[in-house]
Amino acid sequence: MITRVTEPEIMDEPEEAMAYDAMDHTDVNHRFVNDALASGEPSGPVLDLGAGNGLIALALAFRLPNRLVVAADASAPMLALAQVHLQKAGLSGQVRCDLVRAQALWYLDGSFPLVVSNSLVHHLADPFPALAEAWRVTAPGGKLFFRDLARPSNESVLTSLVEQYAAGAPDRARDLFAA
Repeated sequence: MITRVTEPEIMDEPEEAMAYDAMDHTDVNHRFVNDALASGEPSGPVLDLGAGNGLIALALAFRLPNRLVVAADASAPMLALAQVHLQKAGLSGQVRCDLVRAQALWYLDGSFPLVVSNSLVHHLADPFPALAEAWRVTAPGGKLFFRDLARPSNESVLTSLVEQYAAGAPDRARDLFAA
């Protein structure tokens, strides 16, 4: 297996955020949402931790029309993209974007019956403080659903995956995919 490479924790540059946003994660995002909701709908608000461009929060809002979805991320450029996506979809009133680091959440203990996170852990040098915070804000009896990337077994497999999933993407997006 290729050694884990921690990506930068926060995408501070708008160009990086736009390169990420240009990549098509539609299928992966829908599978993530389906899996997160497979055991049933939450009884209250949902926290999407490391929400990035907000597309998973958007998909959750479509699936849970009577629930508040909080899209939390430490990157202002990513949350700006999330706001654009939410406005286009007409869901700005159902999804709230919060600029916050996963390791220092300001939410009350047990605030969310469902906390989800897709592909945040590989951005964190030490993921345990973020996991502890996610656990803290998950309601008693609630569900914590994290998913992240697995490193390929070797460089050849990595190259094949980049070609398969990011063949037409700009160079910067391909670099992000390969990281």
